[in-house]
Amino acid sequence: MIIDLNETTVSKVAKKLVSVREEGGAVALGRVLTLIIKADDRPVEEAIEAANDASREHPMRVIVVVTHPGDEARLDAEIRVGGDAGASEVVILHAYGEAANNSESLVTGLLLPDAPVVAWWPGDDAPEAPALSPLGRIAQRRITDSSASEKADERLARLDETYRPGDTDLAWTRLTRWREHLAAVLDQPPFEPVTAVEVRGAADSPSTALLAAWLGMALDVPVTWRNEDPAEWSHGMRSVRLTRESGDIVLERRTETHAVLTQPGQPDHDLLLPRRSLRECIAEELRRLDADRLYGRVITDGWRALPEATV
Repeated sequence: MIIDLNETTVSKVAKKLVSVREEGGAVALGRVLTLIIKADDRPVEEAIEAANDASREHPMRVIVVVTHPGDEARLDAEIRVGGDAGASEVVILHAYGEAANNSESLVTGLLLPDAPVVAWWPGDDAPEAPALSPLGRIAQRRITDSSASEKADERLARLDETYRPGDTDLAWTRLTRWREHLAAVLDQPPFEPVTAVEVRGAADSPSTALLAAWLGMALDVPVTWRNEDPAEWSHGMRSVRLTRESGDIVLERRTETHAVLTQPGQPDHDLLLPRRSLRECIAEELRRLDADRLYGRVITDGWRALPEATV
């Protein structure tokens, strides 16, 4: 069910939410968090759909704030419940003109009481310092996506300067399966130390640099990383090479869904390694609401020790 409220106020939206719950027999007691999605005058349906899917694992209230600066001041709202909202309640606020100047005041009256708050900027309009932004100050976790930026490398390079515990970036979340496979390989004999690492990926993929930073920090070895020619590899991670005395271990993605693991003295292994969907990444980030300390170390210590990409 979708309910439109034009030229309204936050107080009226909150009252309407209570009315909808009472009429439908639904309660908010099962909601475990509030997810705020912030965007500037752009479509956010993909983010809303990802949040709806994730809500089946994490029942929540989703508040979408879309600002339209420069127009005449007003607030329009849309409430989605039932089949249009998964296991969540979705409130979409379109704030125009001066009504868009203070995002924090727009959401404060709609937050679930005594529940954690997560702020997510799915596009390229994330603030330079998420923790210091109006929405970031009220959130325990703050999610950005540097890959959504037109200048992803510059955005990523600034993350270590503005990092605060509770920050995370979906470029890191997309690496979970790669990190799991690489850790599993190194847990097997012959347990030789890795002496060098090479990471390769698409030029528009900040995940390449983050994986290189993590490996360099975790293994304390020289790391080289390379951006591939877009004509040969246009998106995401491509390969990791770990050099040991007995030979190289290579994990290389051959298609969008499958990779091949090559190890000395063993047959090649075909692995299912698809690119992670937005729903998977958001669901993973919502499983833990404490600070991701490993990401914090990678984006600060690991990133600062990372050399420039090779050509």
